[in-house]
Amino acid sequence: MRDLVIVLTQKELKARYKHMKLGYLWSLGNPLAYGLIYWLVFKFVMKVKIEGFPLFLVSGLFPWQWFVNSIGVSANTFVGNASLIKKVNFPRNLLSLVVSTQDLIHFLAALPIIFGFMLIYQKPFSPLLLVGVPALAMIQLLYTYSLGLIVSTVNIFFRDAERLIGIFITFLFYLTPIVYNLDMVPEEFRKYVILNPLAPLILNWRGLFLEGNLNGSWLILSMGYGLAFFLMGQWIYKKLSWRFAEVL
Repeated sequence: MRDLVIVLTQKELKARYKHMKLGYLWSLGNPLAYGLIYWLVFKFVMKVKIEGFPLFLVSGLFPWQWFVNSIGVSANTFVGNASLIKKVNFPRNLLSLVVSTQDLIHFLAALPIIFGFMLIYQKPFSPLLLVGVPALAMIQLLYTYSLGLIVSTVNIFFRDAERLIGIFITFLFYLTPIVYNLDMVPEEFRKYVILNPLAPLILNWRGLFLEGNLNGSWLILSMGYGLAFFLMGQWIYKKLSWRFAEVL
């Protein structure tokens, strides 16, 4: 199974950048462009006073972009591979893992940009990065794989799911502390932020890059969310996967 995931991931990466001379650099353009826009709006229009705001933005936008890319593509994972699913007998859920894995690779390839901003703003490179980055990356891989599996499975039977997911992600972006600090949330609502599954994960990414630490409670909460999504995804997939070839 591992070899199949590697082969499919290589195939998808080659297909994505087959006719693009700049290759994976295009994957960096989207979060950097958003970062520039938000930096201009929040720094000069809304005059948000956050030290090292560009680093603050990219430390949240890059993990978020990984999540958005994986979930956005996942809606068509099974529908787009209908011919393969009908002809070849293999674990279909591996296709969702491939989508998440290739976006993990893009995220890891983009880390030098975050490290570059850390150098610019003189943030120390904590030894915890050696443990924190793999730990958070594995948790987010579990998030994206599990949620992607749910979305791709449901979209086979309810094709409007793709549109609904797009709307949901837009709301989720502004409910997640990405372009604003947790301290900017009114105190009476701050305790509800962690009900957003992405909030503790993004906050830990930011804490790791900006302060060189991890919040243990947020880490455990993220692992709990990831496990819950995984169990939910496997249950939905097993309940409906036997009808894939029939519906597709």
